[in-house]
Amino acid sequence: MKILVVDDSEMTRLILQGRLGQWGYEVINACDGQEAWEILQKKGRPRIALIDWMMPNMNGIELLEKIRQYIKEPYIYTILLTAKKGKEHLLEAMTAGADDFISKPFDPHILKVRLRAGIRITKLQEELIAAREELRIQATHDSLTQLFNRSALVDMITREISRSQRDNSSVGILMIDIDHFKSINDTYGHLVGDQVLIQLAQRMKTCTRQYDAIGRYGGEEFIIILPQCGEQEVLSVAERLRKSICSNAFETTSGPINASISLGATWVTPSEQDCQEEDLIRIADKALYQAKNNGRNCTIIFT
Repeated sequence: MKILVVDDSEMTRLILQGRLGQWGYEVINACDGQEAWEILQKKGRPRIALIDWMMPNMNGIELLEKIRQYIKEPYIYTILLTAKKGKEHLLEAMTAGADDFISKPFDPHILKVRLRAGIRITKLQEELIAAREELRIQATHDSLTQLFNRSALVDMITREISRSQRDNSSVGILMIDIDHFKSINDTYGHLVGDQVLIQLAQRMKTCTRQYDAIGRYGGEEFIIILPQCGEQEVLSVAERLRKSICSNAFETTSGPINASISLGATWVTPSEQDCQEEDLIRIADKALYQAKNNGRNCTIIFT
C-alpha cells in the first residue's frame, strides 16, 4: 500500500521512509502541503497520509481541510504528526479532518499500530463502495443480459432529450424485437432462449458506439438510445445491426439457431421542445409493430 509522507524536514522523511519501507509500504514523499496536494490530484493516489503540522506554503491543517473538502472517494486516511501537544491542538486537528494524531518524537510501535487501523478503515471503505456499486447495478441492470433495465432506460431517454435540447442535437431511439422468439422457447426451451438473448445483447454492443445506451425493455424487446443521431444515422445503425443478426446464427447448447430481428425507429430534434420519453417509446413501438406487419426482419422509422 502507498503511504504519503508530508514533512518539510528531510531527516524526518528519511526516518519515516526507512521505517515504512521495512514494514512493506511504498512511500511517496512531499516536502510541503502544496506538493502533497498536487500528488493527491493524480490517479492512483495514496490512501494513507502522514502529515506534519508546521510546513511552508501550505501547512498540515490547511492540507487536511482541502482533502476533506475536495476528495470524497476513495477516502484518504490521515494521521497528523506534530510536536504540538495539548487537547486544544488535538481538537483543532480533528476538526480539520485528521483521523489520528501522533505527537513527535513518535514511537515506531505506536505508528505501526495506528497505520494498521488506517488500513482496516480504507479496506472497509473499499468493500462498502463495491457493495454499493453492486446494489446500483442490480437496481439499474437486467440480471440476464446485464444491459440497462426498463426503468433505467426511461430515465436515460429523459436525460438525452434534455441534453439534445441543450446541445442543439438530435437523439434517436431503436426498439428491437426478436422475430418468432416464442417458437425458439417452445422448440428448444427457455434456457436456450436465454442464450439467444445474451448473445443478442453482446452483438448489439459491438454494433453501437461506446456511449450509446442499450437496455432490455421487456421479454425479447430491447431499446437502443443513440445520442446525436438523426434519421439517416438511426437508419444506418438499425440496418447494420439487423444484417449482423440475420447473417450469423446464435450458438447455443442445442446447436446453431438462425433468427432475425424487427426494428422500430424514431428520432427527436431540438425544436421539439414538448417531446417526452413516453412519446419516443410510443412512436418507436408503433414503428416496430409496422415492421412486424411488413413481414419482419426489417426496419421502419417514424417521425
